[in-house]
Amino acid sequence: MTLEQFITQVGVSTPLKGMRRTAARRMVAAWQAPVFHLNVELDMTEASKVKHVVPGATVTDVFIAASARALILHPAINAHVGEDEVTLFEHANVGIAVATEHGLTVPIVHGANTLSLSEIATRRGEIVNKARAKALAMDDVTGGTFTISNLGMMGIDRFDAILNVPQAAILAIGTTRQRNVWREDGPVWLPIAELTLTCDHRAIDGATGAAFLKTLVAELTRPIVAE
Repeated sequence: MTLEQFITQVGVSTPLKGMRRTAARRMVAAWQAPVFHLNVELDMTEASKVKHVVPGATVTDVFIAASARALILHPAINAHVGEDEVTLFEHANVGIAVATEHGLTVPIVHGANTLSLSEIATRRGEIVNKARAKALAMDDVTGGTFTISNLGMMGIDRFDAILNVPQAAILAIGTTRQRNVWREDGPVWLPIAELTLTCDHRAIDGATGAAFLKTLVAELTRPIVAE
């Protein structure tokens, strides 16, 4: 074997450190949970108007606000799952998955159910910028009760997100595409996105997850009102 052939067969090992090491451990724990997935289609007509109604806000902020309201109405989703117990929370601390050059991280909008849409937009902007600058504090990434993962901007139609343990559920958002939908008065083109809720079956059953998604869709299709 020549030196050149030897070099091409030798890989380079890079130890997992920091966020990547933590994420790897959580993924192993997540795969051990008995999960199921629920999928719905969402008419994005109203949600996509957010920039024209609340300056500085994005569709992600609409999802955070709507998820927070739905979580309060369905507390079984707003939970942590332990080995022998399920812990429910009074407030919705919604995390958003952010991909950075340092790895995936999930900064949190604490008490999202108590914030206006503009306040959520401000907080979301702050923590995303901090995540990309590798400047997140411990308080920015702890205490989350629910997570949103949005790959729609990357052209992904639908996906199953991995639980952010110990949280009981995570919402995956796909890209928005124009689809021809049949209504009572005939076919119409609508901007449709697919949502997938991953649930830990130890804390959530199918009916509970479905009820949460029904409420979430109702919140997301409601006209956005300026504050």
